[in-house]
Amino acid sequence: MPAVAGRGGGHRRRSIGEINMVPFIDVMLVLLVIFMVTAPLITTGVVDLPSVGKSAQRPTKVIEVIVGADEQLRLKVDGGEPAAATLRDLVARVRQGQGNDADAPVVISADRSVRYESVVKVMDTLQRAGVRRVGLSVKQATS
Repeated sequence: MPAVAGRGGGHRRRSIGEINMVPFIDVMLVLLVIFMVTAPLITTGVVDLPSVGKSAQRPTKVIEVIVGADEQLRLKVDGGEPAAATLRDLVARVRQGQGNDADAPVVISADRSVRYESVVKVMDTLQRAGVRRVGLSVKQATS
């Protein structure tokens, strides 16, 4: 039979409709080996979280600002009887309670139902007035 013109004179290659998986698997195995070798060499970061510790000795003078469930403030100096206070006269009363010891700690205790904003407002007022040691009271979990 004579050659048909325009056919190119030879066999045509058929395209393969499948993906050759061998190179893909080779690349994945190389990546797996690289990650397995480098994973133990990566240093993990250490995060130091604050914790509630027990102090070696109790401070000589502690001033406690109590924020009640009704958001009324009471001031207790050295475990005495709590006296009513307002946010306006809080700083003067704390300074009076500290006396000549400006490093006397001030602890804020709040009822569970008090809004966070009220506690932050008390803490902010004390810190803006220059009270150095202001902290929050924590309740120890009972087991």
